[in-house]
Amino acid sequence: MAGNPRNGRPYRRLCDQQRAMQYPCWICGTDIDYSLTGPEASKHPLAFTLDHLLPVSKRPDLLLDPANARSAHRRCNSRRGNRMTVKTAGASRRW
Repeated sequence: MAGNPRNGRPYRRLCDQQRAMQYPCWICGTDIDYSLTGPEASKHPLAFTLDHLLPVSKRPDLLLDPANARSAHRRCNSRRGNRMTVKTAGASRRW
């Protein structure tokens, strides 16, 4: 049985490449605090996480595809879950 592919070297390399680009959060558009690393970043809501445009739960074949990788805040990534769409900040519902 294979382990979690997100614990492997290829996934960490993809995270490092995405982190090095220092992009803002693709979901809310605000800056990510890239200075947060290690244990403090694992719970901080404004820390960097690697998000996937097409969720891994629906497209596991794209886990390591750089074209599917996006920078996001931990909070935004968690809030989005595995939905295929993104609700942008400031968007309102029209009834």
